Amino acid sequence: MAAQKRNMKIIVQKYGGTSVGTAERIKNVAQRIALRRNDVDALAVVVSAMGNETDRLLSLARNVADFPSLREQDVLLASGEQVSAALLAISLAEHGIKARSFLSFQLPIITDKKHAGAQIKEINISKLLQSFQEGEVAVVAGFQGITPGCEITTLGRGGSDTTAVGLAAALNANYCEIYTDVEGVYTCDPKVYVAARKLKRISYESMMELAGLGAKVLHHRCVDLARKYNVKILICSSFNNAEGTWVCEEDEKMEGTLISGVTYSRGEAKISVLGVPDKPGIASLIFIPLAEMGINVDMIIQNISRQNTADLTFTIPAEELEKALYLVTKAAHEIGAEGVHHDRHIAKISVVGGGMRSNPGVAARMFQTLAREGINIMMISTSEIKISCVIDARYTELAVRALHDAFNLGV
Repeated sequence: MAAQKRNMKIIVQKYGGTSVGTAERIKNVAQRIALRRNDVDALAVVVSAMGNETDRLLSLARNVADFPSLREQDVLLASGEQVSAALLAISLAEHGIKARSFLSFQLPIITDKKHAGAQIKEINISKLLQSFQEGEVAVVAGFQGITPGCEITTLGRGGSDTTAVGLAAALNANYCEIYTDVEGVYTCDPKVYVAARKLKRISYESMMELAGLGAKVLHHRCVDLARKYNVKILICSSFNNAEGTWVCEEDEKMEGTLISGVTYSRGEAKISVLGVPDKPGIASLIFIPLAEMGINVDMIIQNISRQNTADLTFTIPAEELEKALYLVTKAAHEIGAEGVHHDRHIAKISVVGGGMRSNPGVAARMFQTLAREGINIMMISTSEIKISCVIDARYTELAVRALHDAFNLGV
């Protein structure tokens, strides 16, 4: 995706499912675009499927098959964004704004061949530039791509964010505006704790960690792409004109921030394989089938429990638990493990901040805070700028509020 240098102000906007969830909201988005159109030379708008449409389509697929073909599932899910793009282009025309909708194959947006989680390899912007020259707003269906062999793919949940940032990079846009149902990035979920504070700026690195650990504002792959191509992102609400949050390169002020935020994810499940033979290569026989089915494994711990055996515990997305249990139970039987246990009532709590690199004691403060609240830690994972703990899901909100206070994030 080689960026094109141009002497014009280009903005890419993205509107999420909540923002285009009804016909009335699509009309409101059209009005917002009509006002923004006067401030720029060219405007590309990426849209998600309406509201819960993707979930509805997934439910339909699972009503006819326990494990739908990922290829056919992509064909099905891509239809959601097609509806949104067409409706927004129609609404813009009603507001006197020339607009044209584009699906992934029409540009095209070329991806690899991984269904349900494809990665963008190339975006051809020639049709977009032609649309701009004709004075049109280009409305692009997000979330979808096409392989070199003309197979429809989807980019995974949050993929419309990735589409928007990819277009911004290819167009060498001034920046990318992500419109959602929140006013920006907060130090924690404001629905969980009223003391949450909105951030004016956050680094790519911190935002990527927050997104990957449960914050629903942006998808972590989109932030990684933005960092790679230095695309500035403005996150703001489509329901008001409040100042949003900039996601950009780290500056000296950001670097001095110990903790940027506390986030959580309830969409986790834990699987434990007991009595695994302690031999080279055995673990791979458990994880390879999961990888082949596209199931992402997150945190992993292994404990030597008895002579020549070990207990292996890991977390996966809760929505993949049924499929994962089938695969893991089969693998456990084949390798002679003693049994498989699971727990879907867990949550992952994380603190994130670039200041961890130069400030010791963050882990100790986090563990002390959870202990003081009587919250047991089941698993721990760390990186340079984050610490994550798996806890009982019942204590999620209590843990968020306690950690937010412990690190003085509301000040």
